[in-house]
Amino acid sequence: MELIINVVLLSMLIVVACFIARSKDLMVTVILFSIYGLLCASFFMLMDAVDVAFTEAAVGAGISPLLMLITLASVGRFQQAGRYPVVLIGFIGAVLGGLLVWATLGMPMFGDALAPVHQHVAPRYIEESGVEVGVPNIVTSVLASYRAFDTLGEVVVIFTAGVGVLSLLGGGSYQKRFLIDRIIDREEHKILRVVSKILIPPILLFALYVQFHGDYGPGGGFQAGVIFAAGVVLYTLFFGLKVVQQVISEMSVRVLAALGVLLYGCVGLVSLLKGHNYLDYYALAANPKTGQHLGILVIELGVGITVASVMILFFYTFARNFGGRGAVS
Repeated sequence: MELIINVVLLSMLIVVACFIARSKDLMVTVILFSIYGLLCASFFMLMDAVDVAFTEAAVGAGISPLLMLITLASVGRFQQAGRYPVVLIGFIGAVLGGLLVWATLGMPMFGDALAPVHQHVAPRYIEESGVEVGVPNIVTSVLASYRAFDTLGEVVVIFTAGVGVLSLLGGGSYQKRFLIDRIIDREEHKILRVVSKILIPPILLFALYVQFHGDYGPGGGFQAGVIFAAGVVLYTLFFGLKVVQQVISEMSVRVLAALGVLLYGCVGLVSLLKGHNYLDYYALAANPKTGQHLGILVIELGVGITVASVMILFFYTFARNFGGRGAVS
């Protein structure tokens, strides 16, 4: 049965990808990308990668299509004729795809028990993480403790992406902001507004649950941050930028994005000041496991704050800069 489900999902992925490549209606393409993200999330669920499925569903099927739709308000809905022949583009795509397939031939088969990762890395984490870290969710132990420095780098990359977007698109005009508010706030959206008011509180509550339940089940700062941002974005769509920014201003989002990275980094500084290695949580409490729990809780909170803030900042910036033309027309 699992094989049948995998074949069906893979077939659907291929069909959706072909339609994306052939479609010249960018609105349809964005919707297909959202469907593609949901299918990928289903694949991750089948592979028991629930944490990744959370993120893919929220980003690939949620926030990313919304940013694309806002961009379409400025660039137009239909694709213009390209400068390069379709045959050339198809040839380049086929060559790159062939190289990727050829590269995977040297990798172990999926699920191969003799693969190096199952012979060395996985047994170490599975057998020792309960004693050393004391967190039931091994994924959280790996990402937040064993690979804490690597995860810090990922958070810094997200923060840097936010800074880059602000540097390139941070100069949007207030006229565009007014125009996109006007088109979002029209009276015919009353039913959607009522439904959104019912849905948004559970979404935000679920984000907090995912944030603070990551020690015991799928979740953590990355997933919770994206889910929380999706709730704010949904509210913005139906009530406008001005209303949302009265609660969460753009300046406060910028500060929070930096604060999350700072909070993560300061945990490592505390470890250094107490004579331990950087991000060694044993220094945070007299009991080693208590120190691990405390350190993971704080750094996951920093991750969640930064991820949510950067995602909201992306939406604010795109809505402010790419909302004008579509609102006028």
